[in-house]
Amino acid sequence: MEYKDYYKILGVDKNASQAEIKKAYRKLAIKYHPDKNQGDKETESRFKEINEAHAVLSNPDKRKKYDELGENWNRFEQGGAYSGHNPFGGFGRQQGQTFYSEDDLNDVFGGFGSSGFSDFFDAFFGSRGSSRSSRGRNANFGFKGQDFQADLRISLEEAFHGTSKIIQLQQEKIKLTIKPGAYDKQVLRLKGKGGKGSGSGDPGNLMVTLRVLPHSSFERIGNDLKIRHQISLFDAVLGGETKVKTMDGKIKIKIPAGTKNDKILRVKGKGMPIYGKPNQAGDLLVQLQIQIPEKLTPTQKELFEKLRLSFN
Repeated sequence: MEYKDYYKILGVDKNASQAEIKKAYRKLAIKYHPDKNQGDKETESRFKEINEAHAVLSNPDKRKKYDELGENWNRFEQGGAYSGHNPFGGFGRQQGQTFYSEDDLNDVFGGFGSSGFSDFFDAFFGSRGSSRSSRGRNANFGFKGQDFQADLRISLEEAFHGTSKIIQLQQEKIKLTIKPGAYDKQVLRLKGKGGKGSGSGDPGNLMVTLRVLPHSSFERIGNDLKIRHQISLFDAVLGGETKVKTMDGKIKIKIPAGTKNDKILRVKGKGMPIYGKPNQAGDLLVQLQIQIPEKLTPTQKELFEKLRLSFN
């Protein structure tokens, strides 16, 4: 039975951390996944080896057994013995050596049932998830399918009111519901709509990233909306009322007397809905811009001159 160097298969050092093992595994699993290499038997075999190596090295108990006994496995197959430290407490000794029978190994490793792993793995650890009551049966082994990524553009109005979109994925049409208050770069997950799993593995997910398009009038700032709104010089000086556009209609707001240019008025609850929180919303920020009259009649100019003199 061929000894398998799981560290070499994953391309990591024997002292590699769990994080390094996980990173190496993910990189190789994506590269050799059957969905990307359909019909390639050599790649499929490599993919199984990668999964097998990860199943051992990512499990602290299995990794310990493998590190302590793995490189000596060929001695068992040759009818020999393993001398020295026995991590599993021996099953019979002769002249300082420990011998293992097949029954002994079954008790330690959980049986020799076919699991989809190599003979080396099965003999070492038993079928994946096996127990004494399930020896010899085929274990359910699988690898989760790859997640798919997609971008979806929506308008600010759609983000404000909520909407639904139809996504064409290969031969399937999928309806995606977007709640009010959706925001730019938000990721929505459609469970099970990604790549097909390997064996009994679950399918991956479809990860949809929302791209909210800029608006001609409104600027989004978190859950607030900002709009620039022009008022007359007279309303700025004397005060008054003005109608302001919001995402769901116009409202009246009061302008305080003596308002300066670029002053911002805050209107509570008239901003973006807060995603996932019904009946809650940000504010509307109204930036007032004073409109200066460009064309004046002689009489109006005279009045402005008198007004200017009154302030001197």
